Amino acid sequence: MRVLLVRCHPRPDSFSATLAAVAEAALVGAGHTVEVIDLYAEGFDPRLGCEERGTYFEEAAIPPDLAGHVAALQRAEGLVFVYPTWWFGPPAMLKGWFDRVWRPGVAFSLGGLRALQPRLVSIRRITVVTTYGSPRWLLWLVGWPDRRLFKRGMCVLCAPRCRLDWIALTGMDTAGQGARQRFVARVRRRLAAV
Repeated sequence: MRVLLVRCHPRPDSFSATLAAVAEAALVGAGHTVEVIDLYAEGFDPRLGCEERGTYFEEAAIPPDLAGHVAALQRAEGLVFVYPTWWFGPPAMLKGWFDRVWRPGVAFSLGGLRALQPRLVSIRRITVVTTYGSPRWLLWLVGWPDRRLFKRGMCVLCAPRCRLDWIALTGMDTAGQGARQRFVARVRRRLAAV
């Protein structure tokens, strides 16, 4: 499978960076072709500016700085996102990537019998590897907003019955070395089985 792995953390020495490296190695080890986008390392601009917003619904008007991202997304058969969850959602940089790259003509078309017509139908699987400072009970209480974004917003723009795999470490702020090592092993095991 052709997998696009999107990393989003400002520090290259973070636990998130470790998770991304483990995920990539497990996928390659399982025989997948992996393309990596590291949003912070490349200095991706998450801002949807005035001019870009003005041409947003013109399917052919893809800004030059997005061409590589759009092409990588369109080549993918699977997606893996590795990021820390901040304030119950993905970092602003990743949210900006969704805003700018998952656009009309790329991720969906407007109109027809359905309001949104999926355009990323080659993507059959989305995997999220994330960490939460919050405990699991609090995430249940607030309704897992980031998980809903992927399940109800993004998977519907992909292949019918696109599978969402959620691999999360809760209570990251108080997780000891043992809990972190067990989580790394779980990420390795789950992605090797993709």
